[in-house]
Amino acid sequence: MLLKREFSFDAAHRLEQYHGKCENLHGHTYRMSVEIEGSPDAEGMIVDFIQVKETVNREIISIFDHSCLNDTIRQPSAENIARFVFERLEPFLKGPNYSLSAVQVWETPRSSVTFRRRDMEASK
Repeated sequence: MLLKREFSFDAAHRLEQYHGKCENLHGHTYRMSVEIEGSPDAEGMIVDFIQVKETVNREIISIFDHSCLNDTIRQPSAENIARFVFERLEPFLKGPNYSLSAVQVWETPRSSVTFRRRDMEASK
């Protein structure tokens, strides 16, 4: 089964290694989803939605919201943001019956990137 929880945050960034408008400082209202794959436990849940929310708020939203992403991520493209989020959350969102499977980041309502567990494994 696949559990999914969505979040949003407002942040600025500049893509210094990109040549175009986006190399200038600008902001987005980002949307992000966290997907966890697993099997329901004895309580009938993969993982409690509250636990997912608290973890993401502590590990990601508290750092990213109303910040300049360049202070945290070098070249904060949607691709690099999704990878950063996955790598940061992965140790916290795993248990005996579940693990983090993907993070999707929307830079605009129609443009997103998904970083999956297999992308992490392919880069090792």
